[in-house]
Amino acid sequence: MEIFKYLEKYDYEQILFCQDKQSGLKAIISIHDTTLGPALGGTRMWTYESEEAAIEDALRLSRGMTYKNAAAGLNLGGGKTVIIGDPRKDKNEEMFRAFGRFIQGLNGRYITAEDVGTTVADMDMIHEETDFVTGISPAFGSSGNPSPVTAYGVYRGMKAAAKEAFGTDSLEGKVIAVQGVGNVAYNLCRHLHEEGAQLIVADINKESVQRVVAEFGAKAVEPNEIYGVDCDIYAPCALGAVINDHTISQLKAKVIAGAANNQLKDTAHGDQIHEMGIVYAPDYVINAGGVINVADELYGYNPERAMKKVETVYNNIEKVIEIAKRDGIPTYLAADRMAEERIERMRNSRSQFLQNEKHTLNRRK
Repeated sequence: MEIFKYLEKYDYEQILFCQDKQSGLKAIISIHDTTLGPALGGTRMWTYESEEAAIEDALRLSRGMTYKNAAAGLNLGGGKTVIIGDPRKDKNEEMFRAFGRFIQGLNGRYITAEDVGTTVADMDMIHEETDFVTGISPAFGSSGNPSPVTAYGVYRGMKAAAKEAFGTDSLEGKVIAVQGVGNVAYNLCRHLHEEGAQLIVADINKESVQRVVAEFGAKAVEPNEIYGVDCDIYAPCALGAVINDHTISQLKAKVIAGAANNQLKDTAHGDQIHEMGIVYAPDYVINAGGVINVADELYGYNPERAMKKVETVYNNIEKVIEIAKRDGIPTYLAADRMAEERIERMRNSRSQFLQNEKHTLNRRK
């Protein structure tokens, strides 16, 4: 892997390798872009097949966070950390405190949070060494479990997508197929049920399915049947790459709006559903409630303020749809364009400011 060529191709700013022999820490911090503000992105711990695979994951995820934070309207850039190791047996206090010292050394350029393989308790240990960490215990002023907030953002975004498809954002009477009913999807189902939607659900976890059936009157189907059910809205809330060659031909929904990451297996599938007239709410725009919520911790967490900001997921989906119409492109591309245009506006604004400052100094001379 020619790292500098890759960094140049996607305009990365910085990649750091962090090693602590005593604790066994092997971490890679990738900072993609800080145009809008310090890079925010979680710390993932995983048993990677190789160091190159870990580097690629850190780079890919940090770039994704740049787009996610920009599209969410946050004054934050994109970054990500991966720690090489088994989260079930390789963790120790020394590791996370050592990692916290590395973050502190960046002096605010990068702010971390929990991710796959890490927990609130891990963030608390990092917090012993640095303040540049979010998602810590509520006792330290954190926002706590992000699932309900993420779900509320998905609910708001779904309403905006429904408005485009059906002419109204009311979900009353709409048949909504929810794939996966974990913590986020359970809370999403609660909002949908309260509005009067009819739910069809599927999950490999039978207990989770039964809970939603019992509490919200949902109809349960087998996991492989959820794609082809008669519904108005399909909400993927579990695995990624679920919009693919096998599933697209089965879809009957007019809207795709769910919490799962990386829903499109390939960009060609985004083109395909666009051609089919399906309104797609891009995943990193609609599921941004969690990052919006933890970002509020940087100002001293205020739940009312955070939830007010999460409500803007509705407006962000509307903006994506407007750009898609303006430029004649699918919404997945429009989401990228919305993020890129915001970053470019800030770059131009800074450039103009520096030019004005230079002009003022020259005049004084």
